[in-house]
Amino acid sequence: MKSTILGLIISAASLSKTITSELRKCPSDTYVIVSQPGVNAADYHDRFSAPHMRQNIAGNNKNIRSSMTVPNVVGALDADSLSKEVQEKCGAEVLLVDASSGSFKIGETVKPLIINVDFPALPAENDRASKLVEHDSFLASILNLLSSSKYTVLYTTTPISSEQLSTMAMAEDYQIETNFQTAVHMGLKRDFSAHRRESNDSTTPRSAPLFEKYMFFGPGLFMGLLATFLLLSILYVGISGISSLQVSYAAFDREMGPAASKK
Repeated sequence: MKSTILGLIISAASLSKTITSELRKCPSDTYVIVSQPGVNAADYHDRFSAPHMRQNIAGNNKNIRSSMTVPNVVGALDADSLSKEVQEKCGAEVLLVDASSGSFKIGETVKPLIINVDFPALPAENDRASKLVEHDSFLASILNLLSSSKYTVLYTTTPISSEQLSTMAMAEDYQIETNFQTAVHMGLKRDFSAHRRESNDSTTPRSAPLFEKYMFFGPGLFMGLLATFLLLSILYVGISGISSLQVSYAAFDREMGPAASKK
């Protein structure tokens, strides 16, 4: 498969002239002209955005002989003029496919066939990638239903309109503002809760129970102090009793004289 990517900027008139010169040769039995408005190059950077088209361009499909990609075009490429050129030079019939309805029918024909597929513009919200995948699958189903393997696909795109750009900018600003308000609300909520606890502690009435009025004076500390006081009292009584004992030194002297001989 021969794959060509034109990296330079090319005008729409020059590109249309190049394509027209190839289409005048009537190289295919079917010509699929696709129009996808409201996209940019960033929509196709993700490898999951258009998987079928990506595989075809990469050369994974053996039925595709060559491909050409032009990412930078100045001006709008007129797909209707290319369709008329094929009608005049190749005597092809035209089949219009409305991709928004999701249904189509390709009948048998002897003449070459032109299938014009007009996709709706991608939405300006976050589901752009999913819509692009749906359009890619729809185009792949059309190619699978073709009776002949000799076909040419012209996939044209147009940039995002100014209205879509403004809508996307408003949606992005709204998302940022919403996230900011949510963060501020949570911060204020935590701050108010802390102040509420402080205010409740400062406004505790004097008639409140002892263990609610004083935060650091708990039941365990009270019981420990009470037990310590009892033990110290017992120790004081014992020491006082021992220190009050009085014994004379004469009690330990040996008796002498008549009283001792009588004993």
